[in-house]
Amino acid sequence: MRIKGRLGLAAVFIAGVSCASGAIAQEKKADGKAELLTPEEGKHLRNVRQLTFGGQNAEAYFSADDKQLIFQHQGEGVPCDQIYTIAVDAANGKPATPKLVSTGKGRTTCSYIFPSNERILFSSTHAASAECPPKPDYSKGYVWPIYDTYRIYTAKPDGSDLKLLTDAPGYNAEATITRDGKHIVFTSTRNGDLDIYTMDADGKNVKQLTHELGYDGGPFWSYDGKKIVYRAEHPKTDAEVADYKDLLSKGLIRPGNLEIWVMNADGSGKHQVTKNGAANFAPYWHPDGKRIIFASNMADPKNGRDFDLYIINEDGTGQERITYHPDFDGFPMFTSDGKRLVWASNRNGTQPHETNVFLADWVE
Repeated sequence: MRIKGRLGLAAVFIAGVSCASGAIAQEKKADGKAELLTPEEGKHLRNVRQLTFGGQNAEAYFSADDKQLIFQHQGEGVPCDQIYTIAVDAANGKPATPKLVSTGKGRTTCSYIFPSNERILFSSTHAASAECPPKPDYSKGYVWPIYDTYRIYTAKPDGSDLKLLTDAPGYNAEATITRDGKHIVFTSTRNGDLDIYTMDADGKNVKQLTHELGYDGGPFWSYDGKKIVYRAEHPKTDAEVADYKDLLSKGLIRPGNLEIWVMNADGSGKHQVTKNGAANFAPYWHPDGKRIIFASNMADPKNGRDFDLYIINEDGTGQERITYHPDFDGFPMFTSDGKRLVWASNRNGTQPHETNVFLADWVE
């Protein structure tokens, strides 16, 4: 979901947030068309365009040439997330039609396009079962499922030539690849905890980067491949440790307090970027290599349902709020030149809990 937000748990995350908050009515222009941006959002976002319509669409990530997006979709006829691709700029200015590129079986998450555009990367549970995996036990509160049947796959852009990249037991998901196409970073429970690993693009030379007890995940490479930004929640008290271990043994985690962290590509130099005690997730580097855009519910401490986008310097200074819509905004990513931003939002939905993908010009 890469809280997934890349928590590879993205669909669960969005569903939880949306179902709790309900539908939000959109303000209308004089001509009756929905306003896609609030007045405050005009400072950094212009010329917004909606790319998907209906269902739950999230974790849309650009190809290296910025011409394609790969994302996960769940909706009518698609009971749990599957991976689709869509052209960023369709011919004749008409909305592009998404194309299914996963198997259509099980649940998928955390997709990415290789820089060469010759293969795609995603995680799926289809090998364990063609059916959707069971929903988490919400009697334990707001929790995310960590399906131990997720495996990482690659395929050709049309979904053919499906190849298993990692078959280690446990949860294996949240994978992204460096812009030179040589290295993959991902999250796994193969050693009994939720940690971040790297491997070569062919699945060889696996290396564990995080060792702290707790959830470390949702990693993304910097544009030069020298750093990794991720989200983490490390239990501190005896009660927190006990709760974390108990939930993890049941394939669950409780995403109450996620902070943004950065480390070097070899796992050294770990440092915390945010320190607000909120649920911060889906961090992504600005192409300048100095700033990080991410989603957080820090502005809604009472209910924790309203997530917005923020940008911050790597050292934790200069934080600025980007979106102000009164519901979910998350999973942001810049184009390679930093001139456009894609993200998922509950805005302008026609049905309750609908989440769509939006694209806007970025203004400094």
